[in-house]
Amino acid sequence: MKILITTIFQYPHEGGLSTHVSTLKKGLEELGHSVDVLSFSDMNPLIRKVYAQAPGFLINKFNKGKGQLLNDRQKRKLLSSYLEQRKGQYDLINSQDVYAAIAAIETGVPTVATVHGYFSFEAISRGAIIKGSEEDKEILETERQAYKNAAKVIAVDKRIREYILEQTDVEAFTIKNFIDVNDFQPAKEDHSKVRAEFGLPENAKILFVPRRLTEKNGVTYPALSLRKVLEKHPDTMLVYAGTGEQQGRIEEIMAEQGLQKNIKLLGSVPHEKMKGLYAAADIVLVPSVHSYGVEEATSISALEAMGSGAPVVAGAVGGLKEIFVHEQDGLLVDVQNISQFSDSIIRILDDPSFGQKLADLARSKVEDEYSHLAAAGKYAEIYEAALADHRKK
Repeated sequence: MKILITTIFQYPHEGGLSTHVSTLKKGLEELGHSVDVLSFSDMNPLIRKVYAQAPGFLINKFNKGKGQLLNDRQKRKLLSSYLEQRKGQYDLINSQDVYAAIAAIETGVPTVATVHGYFSFEAISRGAIIKGSEEDKEILETERQAYKNAAKVIAVDKRIREYILEQTDVEAFTIKNFIDVNDFQPAKEDHSKVRAEFGLPENAKILFVPRRLTEKNGVTYPALSLRKVLEKHPDTMLVYAGTGEQQGRIEEIMAEQGLQKNIKLLGSVPHEKMKGLYAAADIVLVPSVHSYGVEEATSISALEAMGSGAPVVAGAVGGLKEIFVHEQDGLLVDVQNISQFSDSIIRILDDPSFGQKLADLARSKVEDEYSHLAAAGKYAEIYEAALADHRKK
């Protein structure tokens, strides 16, 4: 098949959607399919800025939400024009967001919509729109139209599948997120070299948070839990790789609690470099929380940590509860429970053999259940079903 994967977002970019696209592309190509990606990054930079970035940015300063909606609409229109020029080159389009789905459906090419989350709820969670506003209602209606009119719909976890069914009566397929297990392996990286590259102490105990710094990712809670950990393990360092609106709050916590020497903010780290950081970490933290109806899906960050052989402490929400069996292949903590988070970290630092047992079983699970080749095969089957339905029309 000749497949086009498309999104209104930048690609590559920081976050799980970008990783999903690149790993799916790799898996499909290894199965013999031809795959291209069309994203906002492929469009003329000047047109992008003048037409679909600056206007919304300015409007949002005076009317929160309207600018966000304008930019999303403009991105969809730009994507539509690019798709119209290319539609004859592909058998099928796989969209990665609701506006890309609408643009793809308009071409008449069979479109499979992958749903990574709750588009309107997530916009509220990150402060882009106001709950209950006209913008909120319009985005939710756009979601419904995308799911209803796509040839097939794929959700990345069971809760998102239930959400789609509740909103539209559409029965989506569920294919959990995945990783290339050969890319993330225990002890594949030189820990000393990685630590030196990122300015991390050679002998420190590293707690690694590989998350965009957004509210739904619960990124303030590791910082709030660190003081208690330091009382027992003073050589601990908390390391963040990501950017986002919560960075200022983390910096406030650092100042308030005198943690400047124990917390390091790396900013955005290229995905290739993340492999070394996972491997160099003593514990990976995925502290996701509930935020305006948004919960973590099947976290790619968690899967990458599992593949890398690092024990994981995660928030007991959404897809994370589907990935981990508590005390078997990871530790789950109650949402926003700072004391429980501290205690779970201390438990692993106190007993490295327990942490290793969690990590070993987690690696086995990733190999068995979250391989990119197995997932790509499932995607290809759904693509074929969409094409078969299209031929009958």
